[in-house]
Amino acid sequence: MIAGKPPVLLLLVSALFLLAFFPDSEPHYPRDYFHSPIKGPLLLAGTFGELRPNHFHSGIDIKGGMGVPVYAAADGYVSRIKVDASGYGNFLQITHPNGYSTCYAHLNAFIPEIREFVLSHQRADEKFEVELFPRADQFPVYQGDLIAEMGNTGGSQGPHLHFEIRETESEIPLNPLLFGLDVTDNQPPRMHQLKMYWLNDRREDLGENLFSLIRKGSGYGIKGDTLLAPSDRVGFALKVYDHMNYVSNWNGIYSLDVFKGDSLIYNFTLDKFSFDETRYLNAHLDYDAYREDRAYFNRCYALPGNHLSIYRHEKNNGVVTLSRTKAVKMKMVAKDADGNASVLEFWVRQKGDPPVRPEKTYNYFLPYDEASIVDNPSVYLYFPDSTLYQDLYMEYNFSTDHSDNIYSSVHHIHDAAVPVNRYFDIAIRATSMPENLRDKAFIAYCGAGNYVLNCGGKWNEKGFLESKARSLGDYCIMTDLTPPTIRPVNFKYDMRRSGSMSFRIDDNYPTAGNVPGLDFHATIDGQWVLMEYDAKRDRITHTFSGNLPSGKHNLRLVVRDAVGNERVLEEDFLR
Repeated sequence: MIAGKPPVLLLLVSALFLLAFFPDSEPHYPRDYFHSPIKGPLLLAGTFGELRPNHFHSGIDIKGGMGVPVYAAADGYVSRIKVDASGYGNFLQITHPNGYSTCYAHLNAFIPEIREFVLSHQRADEKFEVELFPRADQFPVYQGDLIAEMGNTGGSQGPHLHFEIRETESEIPLNPLLFGLDVTDNQPPRMHQLKMYWLNDRREDLGENLFSLIRKGSGYGIKGDTLLAPSDRVGFALKVYDHMNYVSNWNGIYSLDVFKGDSLIYNFTLDKFSFDETRYLNAHLDYDAYREDRAYFNRCYALPGNHLSIYRHEKNNGVVTLSRTKAVKMKMVAKDADGNASVLEFWVRQKGDPPVRPEKTYNYFLPYDEASIVDNPSVYLYFPDSTLYQDLYMEYNFSTDHSDNIYSSVHHIHDAAVPVNRYFDIAIRATSMPENLRDKAFIAYCGAGNYVLNCGGKWNEKGFLESKARSLGDYCIMTDLTPPTIRPVNFKYDMRRSGSMSFRIDDNYPTAGNVPGLDFHATIDGQWVLMEYDAKRDRITHTFSGNLPSGKHNLRLVVRDAVGNERVLEEDFLR
């Protein structure tokens, strides 16, 4: 059957060849190759490229319930299996012979042969989280084969299937709705609000206006038709969502075109993006609006350090030049993947004088396109090239905090309201650190409301604790001497009528994404047993198998945090 597919491969190669020479043309993907991974209608809770916290959504979210069967979308073989307490949760990837792979995430359970394969590796490693790469001949699948059950594992907030299509070689995710999946959608996107930013020649924001949009005929407009700006350069951002038949979700759009007069000056198209660039989302949206109000505005001009590949046309980076004498007609066209479109039209001109930007108070100037170093006797910072989305006039100072658990100055590194794209190096000198506490020390990010994030750290030869961070804000050295907590959720002495036992495990300090979280190890009568970890609920669960004989047994559960503090629960129980 695989040998019968060369025409599809030939068409794919031809399409890719044409795209190389005509990059602005619409992408051409095989529209009859992949079938739906579920039976019944495809109802979506999320679309490809949706704006999410710190990332673009890399697939579609298919509605359903716990245990709904999930099927292979096409012939191929299972090439990757991952079990994760967060993120994708239970995850399968299938490689297909046409150059694409499909991914299935947040699964409740795998089919028995895959489940046994995973369990054998979990037993061998005595770990819950595993990532496996089976041979091509281990788990071949045919289109429509049952592979798993829909679930709510990992970072999922409710039962659904996260489904992706990727280029196999590059791992670049593609918009599944461009492959002919049968999703009913004849509703155009809905436009809600428009922002106008007054800009200088460095694309720095001098001020802004917010406008509610009104329906005008079949499209959208603003009250009064003409916007007035004090500056001769402006940029825009649009709050817009897509809606589909039979669902109430506010999903993301596929593309947005911005016209000045008859000229296309800006476009983004969410047909694909690279995982390496997904955090540029924070430059694509209005980060202040997201941070303060959880509002998602698509920025219609590019910040200097925004290197996203989704932009197809950028004339003057989407910045609109105005005059005092003549208004400019603007048009924005938002589309979904089915081609349903909504149009916003308005006029804009300059009136008045540009606001005077107050003189900046800063200690360091950090260009967005150069590496920068801050080096003083108590802190060292290294910002690689492209850490920032635009030039930063960075304010820095430090203060002394005499709290018992703080062992350095508190370093105030500008403001957490300014987003950062990449990890930067941070090293802090301890002002006083007892030798017996050094292995319990970590670099702490100190947020609002006494929030503390463990950013890890290792001591260097200069006596600094060093790590990496991905937020600006307040940092210091703290120690963690408190073991994790273990609280029974479903555990008692008599477990003869229970199919599982579960515990809530928690720690006093959450850890950053580059720092390991809680580690745990469980045995019954000295033999390792699998505890499945749901990180979003802080819960571990062991499901009893038929191999445990009746009678009295001993459970030993050890939970360890990032600095090695350990909590042990040891109890007897009956089966």
